[in-house]
Amino acid sequence: MKKINASLVEADFNLKAAANASKFAWKNFRNATLRRLFNTVTDVGSDALGRKSKDKLLQLRSLEAEMEKIYSKGKVCNNTNTCFPLNPDLTNILATSRNHDDLLWAWKGWRNNVGRAEKEKFTEFVKLLNEASVENGYKNAAEDWISSYEMPVESFKQLVTTLYFELKPLYEQLHTYVRKKLMVKYGEDKFPKTRHIPAHLTGNMWAQTWSNVLDLVQPYNKTSVDVTPSMKAKGYNAMKMFNISEEFFTSLGLKKMPAKFWEKSLITKPANRSVVCHASAWDFYNQADFRIKMCTVVNMEDLITVHHEMGHVQYYLQYKDLPVGFRRGANPGFHEAVGDVLALSASTPSHLKEIGLLDNADEDYEAQINYMLSMALDKIAFLPFGYLMDMWRWSVFTGETTPDKYNDKWWQLRRCLQGISEPLNRMKDPGDFDPGSKYHIPANTPYIRYFVSFVLQFQLHEALCNVAKQAGPLHKCDIYRSKEAGKKLGDMLKLGSSRPWPEALEQVANTRKLSASSLIKYFDPLIKWLREQNKGEAVGWDDEDGCPRPPNTSSATSFTIPSLFGFLTVCTIVSIYL
Repeated sequence: MKKINASLVEADFNLKAAANASKFAWKNFRNATLRRLFNTVTDVGSDALGRKSKDKLLQLRSLEAEMEKIYSKGKVCNNTNTCFPLNPDLTNILATSRNHDDLLWAWKGWRNNVGRAEKEKFTEFVKLLNEASVENGYKNAAEDWISSYEMPVESFKQLVTTLYFELKPLYEQLHTYVRKKLMVKYGEDKFPKTRHIPAHLTGNMWAQTWSNVLDLVQPYNKTSVDVTPSMKAKGYNAMKMFNISEEFFTSLGLKKMPAKFWEKSLITKPANRSVVCHASAWDFYNQADFRIKMCTVVNMEDLITVHHEMGHVQYYLQYKDLPVGFRRGANPGFHEAVGDVLALSASTPSHLKEIGLLDNADEDYEAQINYMLSMALDKIAFLPFGYLMDMWRWSVFTGETTPDKYNDKWWQLRRCLQGISEPLNRMKDPGDFDPGSKYHIPANTPYIRYFVSFVLQFQLHEALCNVAKQAGPLHKCDIYRSKEAGKKLGDMLKLGSSRPWPEALEQVANTRKLSASSLIKYFDPLIKWLREQNKGEAVGWDDEDGCPRPPNTSSATSFTIPSLFGFLTVCTIVSIYL
């Protein structure tokens, strides 16, 4: 209840500030920056529901808190009444078990115990969230969320859809190779004839990344790029992992974490209470208090996550002196990309050797393929999931997908866009609500930002590698200790959201266009190798009625992105790569 009360106090403040700002004819201000700032004050998000009914706003916040509580306290119990929470227990089972039935038990149990308990609350939550968006001046919550990108709704949808289909051929090659290797491990009888991969066999509860099956798919017997054993042998703990990450940022001339960060952050799972272990970063908007909450586990996956979360805090530190309305990312994808840009350097074998986590950084062709495959299991494997999460939610918000079809639509998108299928019938029980098994659904966190960030981070990586005068293949670039690259990145971060995102992108990448070309360039050697490995295989998976289709992009399409504050920015989308 404490969190709910705090959110209501914040909502009351935001609504009063918006009412005060609305007394001015701010849309007629000559100063574009001032118009932009006033817009951030008057657009109050879901707090707008409080203008209509404080009781409804309380209901909205209460439903969200109840769903998060269900998620944070969720457990799966076995026949001996031993119960397992998501983190670390169920997560570890999905990551490390190679027993098909154990994987299915954990996968099914989490959805049955968490998703089903959320469904009715989520249905009511959506109604209230849409009411809030209408009160805030939008048609529905989908339009409200997309407004963060300062583009017309359909233009933004076409942008991300174009990017998805441009990158789909890369994903299909990876999917085909991984499916073949998993079939060797688990047997062809465990796989559908439609060439989908069953969702519980990818090493991750949501099949969003596949890094945990690297041991099953790595082609060459070379030094492993998974440094988890080395971290444990060297006595790493959560604090050491955060110190390693901070040192990378400071090596670029970026800011150190303030003392209060170390005092107030929660970086290990507390033994005496339940918490949502999903990693998150927090800005308390007082220019001094920034925190991370994370149940850190000593492994390479969490080392990368630490860099990701520290990237959020670095962004907070860089723009902390701007007006509060501008203390956010250039767009939501920028905030997610910052730490991942540095992690692209920090995860290279040469860097891991430099910080003492690899004894040898093999540089031959086979070692490079191993490394790029390990990166693809994270970066390429994620792309369809990052795209479809909000494709599903937008369809819910607009009323296209009704509550009785929540699971049907969810699994249709998983099959169509990701080539991932449900390992057992998830449409028979009307109570099933598998989207709710993913934290961002009960937490009401938009997800398309991650898809945008996975494209953007490679674009920024290539630009910063050029600034750092790094020669050679993009996948080997490490900007560690480059003050020039750090200044270029820091100057962009200092802008916060004070300028439209294409201007922020241009400051680093010399272009206003979000492009997949850097990601494609990074993985080009691996994709060529995968095509050779997949010769004779049926690449991809079976299509079905209702699957999304690529937009008509027979020629380059230009989008005019009108800023809400009078700017005009032109973004040209490259034709789909097939």
